[in-house]
Amino acid sequence: MPLEPGRLLREARIRHGVSQERLAIRAGTTQSAISRIEKERVSPSVQTLAGLLHLLGEDLVLATRPRDAGIDRTQIDERLRMSEEDRLDYGRAFADQVIEMSPLPKREGWDL
Repeated sequence: MPLEPGRLLREARIRHGVSQERLAIRAGTTQSAISRIEKERVSPSVQTLAGLLHLLGEDLVLATRPRDAGIDRTQIDERLRMSEEDRLDYGRAFADQVIEMSPLPKREGWDL
């Protein structure tokens, strides 16, 4: 569950037993600025949040991971192993199936 920046900062600050005022002094800002971040009234930049956490002795770790787009890559690999002619036949058969299942009326002269 992703944490909001303010909650992340507040939990780290409390974990280290540092007051908002003390953190503000270390950061060269005001206690009210720290409070606004923690109450989600302002959204700090990643750089600002990382800097505040660094002052508390913690590192902000950002990561990415591939998103599941619902694509079965094994099917793509299977199709690419087919010959060009087989892929065309497969594509035509698929298109015919889509047309057959379509709720739209069939049009004359659209013989593919």
